[in-house]
Amino acid sequence: MTQHQKDRPWLIRTYAGHSTATASNALYRSNLSKGQTGLSVAFDLPTQTGYDSDHILSRGEVGKVGVPVSHLGDMRALFDQIPLEQMNTSMTINATAPWLLALYIAVAEEQGADISKLQGTVQNDLIKEYLSRGTYICPPAPSLKMIADVAEYCYTHVPKWNPMNVCSYHLQEAGATPEQELAFALATATAVLDQLRPRVAPEDFPVLVGRISFFVNAGIRFVTEMCKMRAFADLWDEICAERYGVEDPKFRRFRYGVQVNSLGLTEQQPENNVYRILIEMLAVTLSKKARARAVQLPAWNEALGLPRPWDQQWSMRMQQILAYETDLLEFDDLFDGNPAVDAKVEMLKEGARAELANLDGMGGAISAIDYMKGRLVESNSDRLGRIEAGETIVVGVNKWQQGEPSPLMTGDGGIMVVDPATEAEQIGRLNDWRAERNEGAVKAALADLRAAASDGRNVMPASVAAAKAGVTTGEWAAQMRAVHGEYRGPTGVAKGQSNKTEGLDDLRAAVDVVSDRLGRRLKFLVGKPGLDGHSNGAEQIAVRARDCGMDIAYEGIRLTPAEIVEAARADAAHVVGLSILSGSHIPLVEDLVSRMREAGLGDIPLIVGGIIPDEDAKRLLKMGVARVYTPKDFELNTIMNDIVTLVDPSAVAAE
Repeated sequence: MTQHQKDRPWLIRTYAGHSTATASNALYRSNLSKGQTGLSVAFDLPTQTGYDSDHILSRGEVGKVGVPVSHLGDMRALFDQIPLEQMNTSMTINATAPWLLALYIAVAEEQGADISKLQGTVQNDLIKEYLSRGTYICPPAPSLKMIADVAEYCYTHVPKWNPMNVCSYHLQEAGATPEQELAFALATATAVLDQLRPRVAPEDFPVLVGRISFFVNAGIRFVTEMCKMRAFADLWDEICAERYGVEDPKFRRFRYGVQVNSLGLTEQQPENNVYRILIEMLAVTLSKKARARAVQLPAWNEALGLPRPWDQQWSMRMQQILAYETDLLEFDDLFDGNPAVDAKVEMLKEGARAELANLDGMGGAISAIDYMKGRLVESNSDRLGRIEAGETIVVGVNKWQQGEPSPLMTGDGGIMVVDPATEAEQIGRLNDWRAERNEGAVKAALADLRAAASDGRNVMPASVAAAKAGVTTGEWAAQMRAVHGEYRGPTGVAKGQSNKTEGLDDLRAAVDVVSDRLGRRLKFLVGKPGLDGHSNGAEQIAVRARDCGMDIAYEGIRLTPAEIVEAARADAAHVVGLSILSGSHIPLVEDLVSRMREAGLGDIPLIVGGIIPDEDAKRLLKMGVARVYTPKDFELNTIMNDIVTLVDPSAVAAE
């Protein structure tokens, strides 16, 4: 009997980057030595949103959720002693994707690499940024044009590179149902391909289609999630064949990488997250026909803060055990012909096709951004409602909350903490870089870049030239902002009350009573200071406050503390709530509290929510913050009751 040849394992990655380029480089080389087979780069928020480390909006954000890359020198340090010609590198970067790819290419050329052999991905999906993640810069049309620029450039110069990873990952994080995740991601892909089709010869277009990849989420309902992956593969094949006339099946193949669901990680009993991660990985590996090309797993403690190297190693070992110790890769697809699987896949495809037809009727993904954002906020509200009501069980959160203390969280608190001095040191290196470069070459490169953007030319050649000249990330993005303007994405939070008032009667009555005492409707200002674009929590707080009868003010992401204080003054807010998930809560809240006191608003209660360690929570309370909420505080009605109590004049008088 002929033995079946074992399949090659997927690319094994960990999503990593922090503090500085040098520290991240050491982590990358360590992970590669432990058996990791590809790199996945996490950039900090200033890099993602096109600001240098010394910009006012960068305060508190430098090196927190990823590595700061401000110029060619940082990129050199990031990949020191890592031969890029031999590496497969995924870069989670969107608005500044052309720029970071330009820096990567420049470093590869310095290494002597043949850039036509470079392999990897830039995420480069701006539509999901508008919908869920918030690291956008320019409006949809010019952003779509830059995505096409990258694809066209890669096709010509870096043919093995994936110029776009259509990212449904954050759609699920924002609450998308499987059908919405399928439809919204595929609509994004068609929007990009429609933009690309006129830019290449018809005979070359199928090859370009074959370079579009996807980055997908896998949740805890792993049978449904596995079926979703099979549905993705079928629908993508269908779209490529019917919409674009791609005949070669290899160019219609659904190529995707995955990170499993960080949304499902819990602060409570965090050791349970290990099982969640493992089970979710099965969804993207068990079915051969829908198996991920690359897998990166979060660490068990990412609901608490940054993982340590050991935590990342643990997640990597899960992949290695499945890939190398089990017999999974020795078999053909295990689910072919399974009637239950086939039925679920068809149901998901039917729902996705209906939503795709709806989006096409609106003019495609770009025209439907407001609609999609509203649907995501609504779906996420439904999801949270089911958890609150106990209809969806989350172990250790809304059931079986009692447990033994975790020995994994002793000593250093179970997470890595970035040294506060990192930001000042990075700014020092940035100033040194500016002082040592050729200013004439920089000015000329920026002028060429701006001209390319203004004239509608492909910005990639000018970006590569600018990278080599010493231009910084903030300077590159400033040219794009100057030519194309900045975009404010939809919040998905309607001003009027919804009809979802079940279980809110007592709260609505309390808001009415307190509003009468105040002499006007209770005004709640929700603000997101800094660069954190994870707006799901802020949106749900705003929606629930609205449905409880409060007058809400929520203008979305990326505000300075000064702007929030001015809004509190102008709106005569009764309470201010801040949402910060990027780890920058201490400096941002410190700044905002100081500004509120200077503006004579120090008596307005301030509440803060985010991924906030206990010690930081104590510091915030000492600063004058009234309440601190973390992911364990999932009962939104309890938070609403706290808000009413905080601003009740009778309660204040009684004190």
